[in-house]
Amino acid sequence: MEKALLGGGCFWCIEAVYNRVKGVQSAISGYAGGVQKNPSYEQVCSGATGHAEVVEITYDPLIITYEEILEIFWAIHNPTTLNQQGADRGTQYRSVIYYYSKAQKEKALESIAKAQQQWSDPIVTELLPVPEFFAAETYHQNYYNEHPTQGYCYAVIAPKIEKFMMKFKEKVKE
Repeated sequence: MEKALLGGGCFWCIEAVYNRVKGVQSAISGYAGGVQKNPSYEQVCSGATGHAEVVEITYDPLIITYEEILEIFWAIHNPTTLNQQGADRGTQYRSVIYYYSKAQKEKALESIAKAQQQWSDPIVTELLPVPEFFAAETYHQNYYNEHPTQGYCYAVIAPKIEKFMMKFKEKVKE
């Protein structure tokens, strides 16, 4: 198993998609890139800790590659908006790829260059070495599956899942 650590707006959205990807063993919502140990959701939302909402993805590289993980990442968020995804605004919603190895960094750089061809505005996704990851509170885990009719889930997350499922049919878990 290998890991990827990605932030692309609200972690509920990213987690909900990757939990549906064939080859992904787990997708855990959490926080990374800040200065405080074990931050709470409220602290991260204040913007004072410097953390991003991220998802730690554990996957089987024999089923899905890191490049494919990143291809999905580009399709499910807007990497050209600084510290914002839709109505979610603040540094905690920044687009970021944290890499675990030199090989991941190189693949991410290639992926950024390829993705840029699809966007007229410049990609502002940060690319940084993996920092300490802190799992979010239990009530944030598997949020979409637990609350599919909640307003945010229905209006924001469901369309991202639908977009993923249409574009990556062969990557959807059965």
